[in-house]
Amino acid sequence: MKVGLTGGIASGKSSVSAELARLGAVIVDADQIARDVVAPGTPGLAAVVTEFGPDVLLPDGSLDRPALGRRVFADPAALRRLGALTHPLVAQESARRQAAAPPDAVVVHDVPLIVENGLADSYDLVVVVAADEAVRLERLVRDRGMSREDALARIRAQATDEQRRAVADVWLDNSGTPEELLDAVGRLWRERLAPNSTGPGTSGRP
Repeated sequence: MKVGLTGGIASGKSSVSAELARLGAVIVDADQIARDVVAPGTPGLAAVVTEFGPDVLLPDGSLDRPALGRRVFADPAALRRLGALTHPLVAQESARRQAAAPPDAVVVHDVPLIVENGLADSYDLVVVVAADEAVRLERLVRDRGMSREDALARIRAQATDEQRRAVADVWLDNSGTPEELLDAVGRLWRERLAPNSTGPGTSGRP
């Protein structure tokens, strides 16, 4: 079963992904793959430097992700150019990991930009993790040390809740406590994912 897991920045998607992994899902983490494809020495990093200049590199030759983020999340055209470079590389590696999973596995693709990149139809089930904008803003400022301006730019560069609801098969509200979120993930696993992980005729949207 191929599941798409998405949600805006600071929605709690990583917590959901970690709990699904604990319950037995195979996780394909697009954020981690996105880091891997621009690691030092890769063609992906070389392409990013060619497009955005050497000032997006740290002294050790690795990508200065905060510096690049400040540039692209304030400039939609720059964000599109970055996506054109990295998204095909991420998609190729994600497909390889899906193919390598056991045939009866629940494979969860943790992908921030399912909505933005029109990927919802690629999955048997789309799970959206959501939280109120004010809650997400507070988390970014408190937990990641962002300024309010940078945090808002990140949030508003992504899809809206209305756009995410349009593709969601499952909506997990993470505006409450961590315990409430984990309870909801447990129910999702028992009721929608684990029963569909084995046996014939289990693919396709419910």
